[in-house]
Amino acid sequence: MRPMACGLALTIAAVALVQSPILADEWISLFNGKNLDGWKAVDGPLSAWKVEDGLLYCSGGGGGWLSTDGEYDNFEIELEFRLPPGGNSGVFMRAPHQGNPAYAGMEIQILDDRSDKYPNLKEWQHCGSVYDVQPPKTFEATRPAGEWQKMHIVCNGRNVQVTLNGTPIIDANLDDYKAKEATHPGLKRSGGHVGLQNHGTRLDFRNIRLRKLP
Repeated sequence: MRPMACGLALTIAAVALVQSPILADEWISLFNGKNLDGWKAVDGPLSAWKVEDGLLYCSGGGGGWLSTDGEYDNFEIELEFRLPPGGNSGVFMRAPHQGNPAYAGMEIQILDDRSDKYPNLKEWQHCGSVYDVQPPKTFEATRPAGEWQKMHIVCNGRNVQVTLNGTPIIDANLDDYKAKEATHPGLKRSGGHVGLQNHGTRLDFRNIRLRKLP
C-alpha cells in the first residue's frame, strides 16, 4: 500500500475507534466486597444489611429491601446466594422505589423450599419462580440450605429467563400474563432498580454482577 493510502486508512480506523460506543456486554460488579457503596435501603433499615469477609448479607428484621442506586432496563445479572434453613428472600427486577417491589416491579423468588416450614407451597412460590406469575419448569434445581447456589437472570424486553445452578427453569414472555397486570403493574415496566429482599431471615450474597444488553 502506498504511504498516503496507508496513512488515510490508519486515520479512518482511529476515528472509527473513537466513535465506537462502549460495549454493551461488559460485566460490572454491583457489590465491591467491602461496603454498601452503590446501594440504598428502601422501606427498611440499612442496618439490616452488612458486609463481612467479602459477603453481603441480610441479618433480618425491619423488612424492606436493598436497592441499586442505578436503574436498568435490558440486562442480565448473576449472583450467588446461601440460605439458612427456612430462609426466604428475593431478587427484585425493574422495581421502582414506591410500592411493593414484588408487584410494582418483579421478584425472582429465593426460598428454602425444601424446608418443613413451607409444606403447602404454590408452584409460583418455589425458588427461582417469577413470584406469583411464572413457576419454574422444575423444582429439582435447588440445593439444600447452607450450600452456595448460583442464579442467572436475563431481562430482555418482554422476555425473562432464569437459570438456577446451571439448570434453565424460567423462559417467560411477559405478554402472556396480561391478565395479571392489574395486580402486577410491574410486568409492564421496561426498567427500574435491581434489589435484594429483606424477608426477616439471614441471607448471604456474593459475586453480584450485571451487564447491560442492547
